[in-house]
Amino acid sequence: MKMATITHPTIATTYTEKVEKQTLLNRFINWSEDQEQYRFGWVAGILAGHGCIITPITLFAIILSGSNLVFFIAAIIAMMASLVTNLAALPTKYTIPTFVLSIVIDLIIVISCAIIGFDISGTYI
Repeated sequence: MKMATITHPTIATTYTEKVEKQTLLNRFINWSEDQEQYRFGWVAGILAGHGCIITPITLFAIILSGSNLVFFIAAIIAMMASLVTNLAALPTKYTIPTFVLSIVIDLIIVISCAIIGFDISGTYI
């Protein structure tokens, strides 16, 4: 009996690595997902920070600039978005970006009010 050598034909393949470009938004969403273990801290920080610091400053700026109703509505919607996403117990993938978006909205309102101009006499009855 004769022994034969078993040979396996080699297959030449070229592997190309598909590199997905990480945008800033994708990196931020991935970071937000990784923050799930700190969810309760984020809830407390968002509710306290937005409700006790950011929104009152925004409302104060609105009042000093003449109490524009559009600014009031935008500030209330921004606060409500952060509040609703946290009270609905949504994952941090949604709550943190909503919080950042509401901060951006509040900053735009404050900058717009500063451009209009602050006048303390608008607060007198």
